Order: sequence, then structure tokens, then C-alpha cells
Amino acid sequence: MKNVEWTLDGDILTIRIDLRQAFGPSSSGKTIIVASTEGNVPIHPDRPEKIGLNIYRPRSEPR
Repeated sequence: MKNVEWTLDGDILTIRIDLRQAFGPSSSGKTIIVASTEGNVPIHPDRPEKIGLNIYRPRSEPR
């Protein structure tokens, strides 16, 4: 995972992402990766839910 943190409190999932981060261009080069789970991952070992998250910005936009 890149720049993704979450907490699970009962049935409430809270996600934290620092939007100031940048991890370089995407594979196409059209966007800059800000955060990613890098695929679908379980939110907790004891729960059936999974999360798949990508946050990105166009290369031409300032941070």
C-alpha cells in the first residue's frame, strides 16, 4: 500500500490519505499516483469486506 491508512471501529471504516504525497507517474504516464491499496485488500482479517483504492491527479495540475 502507498499512503493509505485506515481504522476500523466496529462497523465504521475511516480512511486517511495525505493528499500532499506523490509516488510518481502511473504506468500510462498520464497521472501522478497519490495513494493506492495496489489491488483489492481485506479491511480486517475477521471481516469479509475488501477495499480497492486509487487516488491520482492529472500530471498537468499543481498539487
